[in-house]
Amino acid sequence: MSKTQKYSLAPIPPADWNDNIVNALSSFPGGLKYVSSHWQETGEIARGAYVLGTLAHHTDLAKAFLTFNNHVATNSTLSARERELLILRIGWLRKCEYEYIQHVILGKRAGLLDDEIARTQIGPDADDWTGQDATLMRVADELNADARIGDSNMAELSKHYSAQQIMDMIFLIGCYESVAMAIKSFNIPLEPGSPTLDDETRRKMFSQ
Repeated sequence: MSKTQKYSLAPIPPADWNDNIVNALSSFPGGLKYVSSHWQETGEIARGAYVLGTLAHHTDLAKAFLTFNNHVATNSTLSARERELLILRIGWLRKCEYEYIQHVILGKRAGLLDDEIARTQIGPDADDWTGQDATLMRVADELNADARIGDSNMAELSKHYSAQQIMDMIFLIGCYESVAMAIKSFNIPLEPGSPTLDDETRRKMFSQ
């Protein structure tokens, strides 16, 4: 491998998922069902298949991590909208196009509007945030920069969120930091047919 050649780990496609792999990936049941049913019905690779297919190389890790991922992404004390705001912000800060695009789609399903999604690219100082949204943006920014929520922001959070909700925020950010690290380290590509960032948005992501 040359010094400039990027390392990649080819995702194992759904057609090659054996019982051991399926058992491990079932720790994230919604994702597994979506990818598997799409493959069975159309023979095509669905969104998310390449991340699951990469985890399939290490089934013990996949089972443990996806159990954690399933909690913070679907079963936590936060609303779906709050979760998606946080994931979009950390995906943007980590310059992870794959993660950001996936959660633009999921964010819209959770009720986020286009202008709210656009504001996740700016962060807590964007105009027109309402309620606690700017506080959530600041959570992602502070955890990304300092690995802690700052004292003033923690005081603000504590007025509106329980200890369990704040814990779920912290571990959600940590989870999607890990996902972004894997995506970028292994150069996991977008699945065929996935939307992409337009040139201006991609330029903004990678210039910050």
